[in-house]
Amino acid sequence: MRSGQSILFNNQIVLCGLLYSLFVVFFLFSMTATAQERIELADGSVLTVFMVKPAETTDSPSPLLILMGGGPGNASISRDTSIWLGGGFAERGWMVAVPVSPNNRAFRGAENNDKVAQLITVLQQREDIAAGRVMLAGISNGGMSALEIARRNPDSYMGVVAVPALSTSAFDNRSLKDFPVYLRIGGDDQLGWADRFDETVAALTEAGVDLDAAILDSAPHMFRMNWESLDPWLEQVKAQRSQ
Repeated sequence: MRSGQSILFNNQIVLCGLLYSLFVVFFLFSMTATAQERIELADGSVLTVFMVKPAETTDSPSPLLILMGGGPGNASISRDTSIWLGGGFAERGWMVAVPVSPNNRAFRGAENNDKVAQLITVLQQREDIAAGRVMLAGISNGGMSALEIARRNPDSYMGVVAVPALSTSAFDNRSLKDFPVYLRIGGDDQLGWADRFDETVAALTEAGVDLDAAILDSAPHMFRMNWESLDPWLEQVKAQRSQ
């Protein structure tokens, strides 16, 4: 990556992190209990992960959802993500894991992508977590990470909830043909991502992605989930692709 591009990427991470912190201050309303764990991966490295168990206990193992926070994906952002958004997924029966980025670059890049795959392998050895495909979700850089991870091995995943994320024709999305993606971008996004909504939709649609995409009028870069639209999407995708 050229120095100018690297500076731009790092500046966007800082801005995403600041926006994320402001969002949490104003909209954090859930008191969901989270457990912080240190989980050893197959490559010998250790990830810090915030786990959120389903709100209701059942006799059956719960489907796993990997949720990645915005900005650099550091510990404070990941913890807050596990509470305000992870709690929402947990209320809907998901076992939620929010990993902390090992290098403050979210989970972008091949090495970080692979750490998420290794984490899933470890977590699915637990009796209370279902085997089979996993849901990926992410906010901002976390949403971009989720799309990257899915592109590498789409058969391992149910779908991606990207709230928000971007994609362009520079990315090879052909592996995501018929793959479900739920994409939302705020109409008043402070980083200008709404201006790139059409480009992102075109790149994913041309690749044959099964895309549910919309602009949220007057919403900023960080926004509350519209569960009225996300709930039926989650249920449909889980029913079709859980195994």
